[in-house]
Amino acid sequence: MVSKDLWAGVGSALAFLAGLITLAVNQVRIKLFINKITASFSSTVQITIPEYTANRFERNELFTAIEAYISDHCSDRARKLKGELGSDEQKPHLFVDDEQEIIDTFEGATLCWYAYTEQPRSSVVVQTPGDEERRFYRVAFHRSFRDKVKDSYLPHVLGEGRTVIANNRQRRLFTNNPDGETYWSHVAFQHPATFDTLAMDPMEKQAIINDLNAFRKGKHYYDKVGKAWKRGYLLFGPPGTGKSTMIAAISNHLEYDIYDLELTAVKNNIELRKLFIETKGKSIIVIEDIDCSVDFTGKRGDKKSGGESDNMKKERKQDADGTKLTLSGMLNFIDGLWSACGGERIIIFTTNHKDKLDPALIRPGRMDKHIEMSYSLRGLQGAGQQLPGHHHQRPPFLRAVHGDR
Repeated sequence: MVSKDLWAGVGSALAFLAGLITLAVNQVRIKLFINKITASFSSTVQITIPEYTANRFERNELFTAIEAYISDHCSDRARKLKGELGSDEQKPHLFVDDEQEIIDTFEGATLCWYAYTEQPRSSVVVQTPGDEERRFYRVAFHRSFRDKVKDSYLPHVLGEGRTVIANNRQRRLFTNNPDGETYWSHVAFQHPATFDTLAMDPMEKQAIINDLNAFRKGKHYYDKVGKAWKRGYLLFGPPGTGKSTMIAAISNHLEYDIYDLELTAVKNNIELRKLFIETKGKSIIVIEDIDCSVDFTGKRGDKKSGGESDNMKKERKQDADGTKLTLSGMLNFIDGLWSACGGERIIIFTTNHKDKLDPALIRPGRMDKHIEMSYSLRGLQGAGQQLPGHHHQRPPFLRAVHGDR
């Protein structure tokens, strides 16, 4: 008897649930039908611009330009703003915050901008930068201005936004941020080092400057030969010989941002790839003391025996599992297919022990120029000449170099 009552209750519950589902489906259909009818009579056109491109591997330049344009041209009409210091570190720079409407006008057309964010629908581990949260700009306008917006207004916004970005450009020092909402966090880069103050042999120094200048002007060359617009530098030598100072001097000379990549915080090859995708052009990607960060030392295999070393077998298994950063992942990062995403990047490795690195990591084509940093007497003499004052004001070690008494 109890069993019959139980099954009767279950049947009633299922019937009730089925009725709710049917009602919900019908409501959705009715809502879609109403929206369709309403849209057919609406005079408003909307254009949505996502932060990331369709494949969500690359940031949408139009989105970035719109963000700069609205913040520069429309911030005085916004009720909610975000602020940070500008390039001169004196005057705050204000950005329009999300979730509010901003009105703009252009050649008789009135346009309404709205920025919003969509959170991911599931808790699945993300694989691409645009999957954490999706940001959008949406612009609405009367349909009679469709051609004007498409052919004139949006190109105008793109051009003005690029100009604002260039004028407000401030060189930054980035570091990877494994536990944050973004892959990279940054601070203003204000290192005083230049090639004029760098203690190095003058001829070697000039050769490096010439190489950097050729790279900066080399887009046509790289396109012509079919290579990614990037260049690798290996700085090696004893501690305290100025490897970090050299990086700062290169950044100041080229006016490039620096991405200081801490390999020990990178979980696997997929995360390394995502970090690279999130870097921008006109930048220097630095991995300091690469021989101490991850096990990239030794040889990959025995070519004479034609066999596969234990290290290569272990690495191949880790590649398949995707659980660890491997040498093959680093090699693909330097000159694989993904290295061609974007352009005008310099990759710099530093090490105190060049002989310990795997030859595959530093061969030409990956590390194009090897620069030995040493305790150069001629370089110290050059540095001493930059110090103001008389001979007796020089530090003791420079007085010895110059022969002062």
